[in-house]
Amino acid sequence: MTTSGNEFWRNIAPIENVFKPDALPEVYIANAPTDDASLYVPFTDTVSSRPLWISPNENRWCDILMATGPGLVNRHYHPHEVFAYTISGKWGYLEHDWIATAGDFVYETPGEGHTLVAYEHEDPMKVFFNVKGPLIWLDEKGESCGYFDVHDYIALCRAHYEKIGLGADYVDTLFR
Repeated sequence: MTTSGNEFWRNIAPIENVFKPDALPEVYIANAPTDDASLYVPFTDTVSSRPLWISPNENRWCDILMATGPGLVNRHYHPHEVFAYTISGKWGYLEHDWIATAGDFVYETPGEGHTLVAYEHEDPMKVFFNVKGPLIWLDEKGESCGYFDVHDYIALCRAHYEKIGLGADYVDTLFR
């Protein structure tokens, strides 16, 4: 790697006591939106999720949601906010007129019902999501008909990672 000599901080010593006694280490995942499909947990028949960080205590997770072709996540709403950043591909909600592409940010308002769809695109849909709380599944009339929370997500991840040989406890390394 070539540097231009402008990295003025090169001679600054790093902090020696990085973590407070009760702090956990950071989660570092290189190439989070990898193309290695085995690392993505099937979420629906057409959409998969790569967990990046999970907080069972907060009922919260961050992931890369991926669809390699047209995809769908059934109707649902979130009782808490959700943040999304589009890495590649094309996606949106049937209930809105916007379509997100690479570089687009979406803030989902608590209580807003929607049907996530991935559109046909030369690149797979990859979106970084920060999800707090459960997804409340909705029927065709918009009425609650079930839920999916962090504990369901963890169970889905454990089953997938055990099946592919990484081991069910792989997902535990993402808990914070």
